[in-house]
Amino acid sequence: MKNDFFSACNQMAEMVENSIGTLVGTADGGKTVKMGADLTPTKLIDQIAEDCVIRFLKETPLCSLLISEEAGKVPFDGDEGTIFLDPVDGTFNAVAGIPFYALSIAYATEGIVQKAYVRNLSSGETFTAEKGNYARCDGKAINVSGVSNLDECAMSVYGRKFDPTRVMQLGQKIRRWRLLGASALELCYVGCGRIDGFIDLRGTLRVTDAAAGMLVCTEAGGKVTDLNGNQIHFPNEVTIGRCVVATNGVLHHKVIEYLR
Repeated sequence: MKNDFFSACNQMAEMVENSIGTLVGTADGGKTVKMGADLTPTKLIDQIAEDCVIRFLKETPLCSLLISEEAGKVPFDGDEGTIFLDPVDGTFNAVAGIPFYALSIAYATEGIVQKAYVRNLSSGETFTAEKGNYARCDGKAINVSGVSNLDECAMSVYGRKFDPTRVMQLGQKIRRWRLLGASALELCYVGCGRIDGFIDLRGTLRVTDAAAGMLVCTEAGGKVTDLNGNQIHFPNEVTIGRCVVATNGVLHHKVIEYLR
């Protein structure tokens, strides 16, 4: 990449923070403005955040294709590569004024995510990762936890709506449940050892939600798979969701067995 990805991401994050600041914690921010490319309602706060990023990429092309939750696929005359964008991951939290929502940006070449950037737009805390090199939080190296027993661990666990059966056996075994409401950040929290796993069984997690957080998690020593423990593949379509199991690695086999 000719342009520095992380420097550009910092600029985009500042623009997004400034543009949505007056909408956080307000009913106006949660107004539906259209149906997004992902076939879910686009809220005003999402639209304004995405517009900021698209304007920036038109002026500073970092990719040849942007894939975003609201706009879908947007071509650019930039460097070869694809950017996966979730302008506000955790929209409900942002609208409700809960300080746990993020800008999530991943850069991929030939279908493989090479760089990741996730910023908590409330606190400014920023996670970055580069494939094969590092995972960091605010510039400092991070690692997953060393917890090896399910009855000592804390996990973020999302079950299918009205059907908690598959997750209940695991839920009865783990020590603490946490449902924080922003998957990109939760994957990063596994990466820095704040929680020991993130499990989403809803089948609605899209590439824009997960691409950046997954790289942070795996570069920090974590493991991310599908429900059967196999390598997970996301299509470049925001209408298609997946189930995800992310852990500190040590717990992974045990979690997969309980989910079976």
